[in-house]
Amino acid sequence: MTPVPARHRLLVLLAATALLLTGAVLAVSRAADRAAERERGDRTSQPAVKEGKLDLRRPGRLMFRNLAWGPQRDHLASVPLTTPGAARTAAPRDCLRFHAAAGTGICLRSTGGVVPGHEAVVLDSRMKPVRRFTVPGIPTRARVSPSGRLVAWTVFVSGDSYAGGAFSTRTAIYDTRTHTLHDSLEDFTVLVDGHRHQAVDHNFWGVTFAADDTTFYATLGTQGRTSLVRGNLTRRTLTAVRENVECPSLSPDGTRIAFKKRVKPKGADAPWRLYVLDLRSGRETPLAERASVDDQALWRDGNTLVYALPGDYGADLWEVPANGKGHPRKVVASAVSPAVTGP
Repeated sequence: MTPVPARHRLLVLLAATALLLTGAVLAVSRAADRAAERERGDRTSQPAVKEGKLDLRRPGRLMFRNLAWGPQRDHLASVPLTTPGAARTAAPRDCLRFHAAAGTGICLRSTGGVVPGHEAVVLDSRMKPVRRFTVPGIPTRARVSPSGRLVAWTVFVSGDSYAGGAFSTRTAIYDTRTHTLHDSLEDFTVLVDGHRHQAVDHNFWGVTFAADDTTFYATLGTQGRTSLVRGNLTRRTLTAVRENVECPSLSPDGTRIAFKKRVKPKGADAPWRLYVLDLRSGRETPLAERASVDDQALWRDGNTLVYALPGDYGADLWEVPANGKGHPRKVVASAVSPAVTGP
């Protein structure tokens, strides 16, 4: 076999290198084009957001934490209840968790700074802070009573020796009229089957208020189980009502509680389903949403529940009928922590 001259081998090597470089340049260029197309698509698919003023007493509005990318991300925003897909108005008030009723708002937010922390901020109807409280952990739940008098919040905390790998919570209730702060529901007396129940691992979360500004409901977690408890602010008691109830939400008429129910063993995928409990009959109704819902649902009205599910930009808001019929429907993209405003 005649040897290939070195000069020819060099030419072949140079040609092959040129082809590889050309292919690499084309691949990078195409990837950049695809990324630009995705970015343009993301921008065009994002909801329109404009800056403006928000009023917690304005009726017929749905408020939430805006998750759309842009300068208003994490700010509170508002859309009409009748057209939730409309352009949203956002105010420069950042919150991780939020709720409002009757002109009172509660905003749980990060304080930043050299040593990051969190605080609960009580808002008036014009979104102005009227009281601030340092909270000992990461915000997870917030609620205002129907009258606007009481506010509650729950945070995740660390450092409890009994918790091990499980989470621990602190839940507080503040009375805006008397300025009384119940800084931990763990100080209340727990009653199970009529007897006082004491345990070092009591955890409470997900408060929801009745219209009398005395009665409330929450979740009690202890010894690996969860229960619905009925609270009495005057007596400072918490009475166990029903097992396997988390994140309760009392209906406007006070007769039903929406909640998430664990339907698979702890640690399994998709462990929670949305249910509605009739407090008079004790009957539970599974709702049409089949996805796992890790949220405290909101009663949009007496017939419909709004809740968050994971979405492309963090979460989206969905709604489903409260009677177990119909189908779930996405109503607001890139949003979480909803509230219906009004007098």
